Amino acid sequence: MKQTKKQVRLSRVQTYILYFFVFAFMGWLMETIYAIFTLGYFVKRGFLYGPLCPIYGYGALMLILFLDKYKHKNLHLFLHAAIIFSAFEYIVSFGLDALFSMHWWDYTGEFMNLNGRISIFYSFAWGIIAILFINHVYPFLKKKINWILSKIPYHAQTLFVKLLSCIFVIDTVASCVRYLN
Repeated sequence: MKQTKKQVRLSRVQTYILYFFVFAFMGWLMETIYAIFTLGYFVKRGFLYGPLCPIYGYGALMLILFLDKYKHKNLHLFLHAAIIFSAFEYIVSFGLDALFSMHWWDYTGEFMNLNGRISIFYSFAWGIIAILFINHVYPFLKKKINWILSKIPYHAQTLFVKLLSCIFVIDTVASCVRYLN
């Protein structure tokens, strides 16, 4: 009788941590490409030294954990995401400003902005992005990530998640120290 070896998988928390890093990197990449496109040259984007914009990683996790239930219910998804992510963006902007006296974005010149921290245009954009993310991007990348993980030994997967987490913590502490000085 031939026994098959059962594939051990990352825990749900470890998987979410991995998703955080994937989407934080994609957010950094999107921000960097946008800056190159609009400014014509490379500009370091984000709070951290490394190529991550954590706000996108946290945003993706919020979508996955709380708004995935609205998949293919585009109006509900749009409205919830526009409100939640505008509030999230405002809170993060306020927190970064309070802690470091710096602005990482400023929508003061935008139509219908609130204290330069959020604007109606970006609230609308977050709603559209949520629809695209939940209905298309996340299912596609989830499938690809699961396929890649199926090819990598479990211990290597967990080591990778732990290593990324340690690097992230070190980068966050170093970045905080840099901006506090």
